[in-house]
Amino acid sequence: MANLLLKYVSLSATVLVALYVGLLGLLTTSFFQAHAVYLHGVQMTWFKDLDVPELFGFLRNQATPFFIKSSAGETLYAWHILPVELYRKHEPALVAEPSGFVLDITSRLAFESLRNDPDARLILHLHGAAGTVGSGYRAPNYRALSAGQPEKIHVLTFDYRGFGRSRGKPSERGLILDAVAAVDWATKVAGIPPSRILIFGQSLGTAVSIAISEHFALQSPPVIFAGTVLVAPFIDVATLLATYRIAGSIPILSPLAGFPLLFGYLSTFIRDKWSSKDRIAGYIRANEANKEKYKLTLIHAEDDYDVPWHHTQVIFWHAVNATVPRGISYDELEKTKLKSKTNLGAAGSVMEWRTENGVIREEILKYGLHDVVMGNPVITMAVMRIFEAAVPLSNC
Repeated sequence: MANLLLKYVSLSATVLVALYVGLLGLLTTSFFQAHAVYLHGVQMTWFKDLDVPELFGFLRNQATPFFIKSSAGETLYAWHILPVELYRKHEPALVAEPSGFVLDITSRLAFESLRNDPDARLILHLHGAAGTVGSGYRAPNYRALSAGQPEKIHVLTFDYRGFGRSRGKPSERGLILDAVAAVDWATKVAGIPPSRILIFGQSLGTAVSIAISEHFALQSPPVIFAGTVLVAPFIDVATLLATYRIAGSIPILSPLAGFPLLFGYLSTFIRDKWSSKDRIAGYIRANEANKEKYKLTLIHAEDDYDVPWHHTQVIFWHAVNATVPRGISYDELEKTKLKSKTNLGAAGSVMEWRTENGVIREEILKYGLHDVVMGNPVITMAVMRIFEAAVPLSNC
């Protein structure tokens, strides 16, 4: 009996190892790797029509579905979301308009209210992996983003290429080009200056947010937005895979993290690096060198089981280190935090690093998980803090 049990256990272990090795082999191919990193095949809104935003809790014509043109003729499915108080003021006219997807958004009252208001602010929302603009906690997130100024803060969100109804295949370069196209739409079509645009990203969207923030900061002349808010950022894809567990329980490469040589070898097969630690340092250095004013907020919950919160600690260190000519070690910064951070008890802690040019803020929450936090007041406060400092009302 004992021998039979031992054979069963041995066979089961062999099968599991074989399956895991097979999975690793598949992940070295571009097709499976893209699906593992972006999860764009997992829509989570299969039984809902994205052209009917009311299904996701919006008022009639509060959210307008339309397409943005990206590079190489790609079309990006997008929503323009009106703040609720502005909607209330124009409710009869908005309700009278046809609902659903529009070919020409510039003909709609919602668009006119964005373009023609010199005090309007716009948040460019860059969502995480998997799903669409309507998935999960994203709709509550849009409402939290505009809650601080429900007459002024509009939200522009879109699906990257290969996600939802957006055409193409996702890649690091492709997603960055998509975000650049969204910025171009905001500045050139809607006519909103960068000083009234806030870049918001969550999870995968934080990597895209950092990438375009750096991209525009390196332009000549530099293009600087009102600020950038990153929720649950990650250091880079390799480090994420070493810590990431699907649904907080199923590991990908974390079992191999204890074998540096093997893990390093497998990391060479990663095609899309998404090195946020390097890009955030480049963004900060560019702004410091050009003496441009910037505001960066990092938010992470300690109970985030998808992306461990220490990723934000490392990202914060790379950002701060870029402001110090001689550099600052991770341990030195941690010692500074012990003296300078504000302890908020059950709400977590806050640390701000200020220079003559910018503010880098780290908010570590006790609770919020990976997605739930997006609809919480901490998001509203982060947005308000940046907008009020960048462009006070009537002074845009």
